[in-house]
Amino acid sequence: MTLPFITFDEVNPKLNWLDLIQDLKEGHLLPKAQVQDVFMNHTTKNILSRHAWIEGLGIAVKTATIFPENTKNSKINGLLTLYSHSNGLPEALIDFKLVTKWKTAGDSLLAASKLARPASRHILINGAGDVAESMIEAYSALFPNAVFTICNRTKERAQKLVQKMSKLYNVKLGDTLKYEVPRADIITSATMTESPLFDGDWFKPGQHIDLIGAYKPNMREVDDKTLTRSKIFVDSKDTTIDHIGELKIPISTGSIKKSDIIADFYNESNGYCRTSDQEITLFKNGGGAHLDLMTGKYILKTTL
Repeated sequence: MTLPFITFDEVNPKLNWLDLIQDLKEGHLLPKAQVQDVFMNHTTKNILSRHAWIEGLGIAVKTATIFPENTKNSKINGLLTLYSHSNGLPEALIDFKLVTKWKTAGDSLLAASKLARPASRHILINGAGDVAESMIEAYSALFPNAVFTICNRTKERAQKLVQKMSKLYNVKLGDTLKYEVPRADIITSATMTESPLFDGDWFKPGQHIDLIGAYKPNMREVDDKTLTRSKIFVDSKDTTIDHIGELKIPISTGSIKKSDIIADFYNESNGYCRTSDQEITLFKNGGGAHLDLMTGKYILKTTL
């Protein structure tokens, strides 16, 4: 058997953000995914495998190797393997970076399609890495008249991102977060911080907050007041509430309760929507393996 190997450079230009979020919507109408992560480390090197199985869709195993010393090449490498739902046979190998890019940004874009005000135009991005770049692409698909402001701890990296992306999008360099947050309609953050960078007093009614960066139990991007002022939503309660510090820490201290998380994509009947132009909505992007599977199947379908 010869499996198709789907590479980033070949397929990335063929994909469409709005088509992806439609497939993500349909994926969540199927039976709830079984997910499991396996993590191994050896000195400073790590390997992470994420597994997902969705009845009626298929099986996915995404494996990433993290070698910090690999300075001559990419420090993070990996593959997603798709398996057939009907017979368990492997269907395709997909470049890790391609799946991760579209899964991560597509997850947040799906939430914004439900929670951000449709007339949103000013989008603040905190961070200047690969995720920030993909968020400019993704949000532009849903908000074609968007103006993006980039903030980053290292100003030089923010300037490089602005220079690169301003060739195709309306992108400018931002000032401090305290100055820029009140001026935005949507605030998205994708950083590796462990301590909150945002003060709840900075936000104003009607904004949508999109939190991507935190993925470990000790990581947070916003403070307690931001959470208590917001209506909170997630992609999956199973992969966020007890696993990511953004929610796990304030729940453990009593600042918020599990019941304050209104809904995830599997129980939208609880009210996965904005109910007024005045409320602040907040989405925690957990990026579970079930989203890798849904995204991988979309990518495979696009290449057939």
